[in-house]
Order: sequence, then C-alpha cells, then structure tokens
Amino acid sequence: MRTVPPRYAGPAREAKFLAQPLARIEPDGAFEGYASLFRIVDLGKDVVEPGAFRECLARRGAGGIRMLWQHDPTEPIGRWLDLREDSRGLYVRGRLSLAVARARELHALMRDGAVDGLSIGFRSQRARTEPRSGLRRLEKVDLWEISLVTFPMLPQARVSAVKALRPPCHAVFA
Repeated sequence: MRTVPPRYAGPAREAKFLAQPLARIEPDGAFEGYASLFRIVDLGKDVVEPGAFRECLARRGAGGIRMLWQHDPTEPIGRWLDLREDSRGLYVRGRLSLAVARARELHALMRDGAVDGLSIGFRSQRARTEPRSGLRRLEKVDLWEISLVTFPMLPQARVSAVKALRPPCHAVFA
C-alpha cells in the first residue's frame, strides 16, 4: 500500500481563484495578468478592496511571493518579476522556470489557452463582513503565493498576456 505524504500544514491560509483570456506567452515563459481585481465579488463572497496588498508588497516584494501550480507548495513553477496594485487590481508579471517539467507543460497549456486562471493564497489581516449580504471585504491581506490554476475563484482573474512561441532561429552553414 502506498502512502501519500501529508500536505504542508503551515499557518492557515486562504486561496482565492481569479481569471482573463490569454493573448500571448513569451518563448522564455514570461506572462502577465491580474491575480486579483478590486471591488468584484468572487464565488466565495469575498471582495478585495484597493490597498489590501500594499503593505505586504512593500514588505515582501515580488521575490517574497511564490509562484505555484494549484496552490501546491511542492509544485513551484517559476517566479514573479513584478507585482503591483493599480487602479484595477493586483497586476502580476512572472516567468515560468522552463527547466522544471511541470512549468514546460504549463507553458504549452497556456499557449493553447487550456490554462489561464490565477489565484491568490493569503491570510486575511483586516476584513469586515457585511451582515445583510454576507460579503467579506478584505481590507488588508498577507499575500503568500499566487498560483496558476484551472478554476479561479474570481472568474475574471486570468493571465492576460501570453505571447506566441516564436520559431527558433536556425543558422545555415555552407
């Protein structure tokens, strides 16, 4: 009988899935999109407010936030090059590590438009729940990771730019 190793049981974290159609992916695995959008209700009745990521991004920077596949800490697939809040939400630009087999698979799936969801893994630090609607407004979060996912909790949270793979250049020798 085969036993399955237990999943990481670190500090309690939440995951919010988000989405947007892919346009292009760089040959080197670079892509961009929005991992979270402000003031839009997700499928879990959460709403991220502008400024929710500000302190965490200032403290951790892009290098302190992990890029994972499906929120699995045993599946790192690349690194974030730029994370920032803008008027729309949490803009992300990252690069898949193409030396990793799973990242190469995702690169192909992203180019084909089969995978384009983004999702945030975080701890809520300040939130308020509206009694009438049950909506939870996230005002401050501690962002731990952003994952590429199949099904984002926020359907509008998607990779938006994945550039087409250019054919390799071949030298001709006479």
